Amino acid sequence: MKRTLILGMLLPILAFLSPDINAGNLGEVTDYKNSVKITFLSWISGSTKLSYERAFSRWNQSGEICASLISAGYDKYHNDPMGFTLRYGHKFFLGRNELSLKGFYLRPELVYSRYNYNGRSGDRTLAEMGTILGTFGYQYVYKRFLADFWVGGGYAVGSPAETRYHHGFELWHWFGKDVPNLAMSFSIRLGICF
Repeated sequence: MKRTLILGMLLPILAFLSPDINAGNLGEVTDYKNSVKITFLSWISGSTKLSYERAFSRWNQSGEICASLISAGYDKYHNDPMGFTLRYGHKFFLGRNELSLKGFYLRPELVYSRYNYNGRSGDRTLAEMGTILGTFGYQYVYKRFLADFWVGGGYAVGSPAETRYHHGFELWHWFGKDVPNLAMSFSIRLGICF
């Protein structure tokens, strides 16, 4: 966990300090097509999430894949979860941007989460959920530094965890309503472009 925390803190610093070796002139901005990101503060929710994004600038779109290792972080529910989450999202950037990975976007996303944990009865319990999300976000790029902010919701199916938290999305359980098929998600990811 300490290594993940250090990596998460070093990524933005390295991105700001790294020279832009592809730019010929000082005023020229390089349009990077790839990025590697870590989900900011994911380790305090019980997992570590890493993602890779590739821009398809001809169509003003990008594809992003994210993998999460559940148990590589602080266990806020104290139920010893172990498993993984996989997700793929395809971003459709709104309007034309000077950089391929920058701007507001809409993203349909598929998420699969599978892990076991210590249930209230004391036995190991399996939580396995899949969801289709629609997200809206903004991705900011400065030199090699990238910050991605988004929020979304969608439909989920599967066997939910008692906590309703699936390390990538959460099922609706507020205001006295428990809706096991309504999934919500939000995040902040920080990374570097290359």
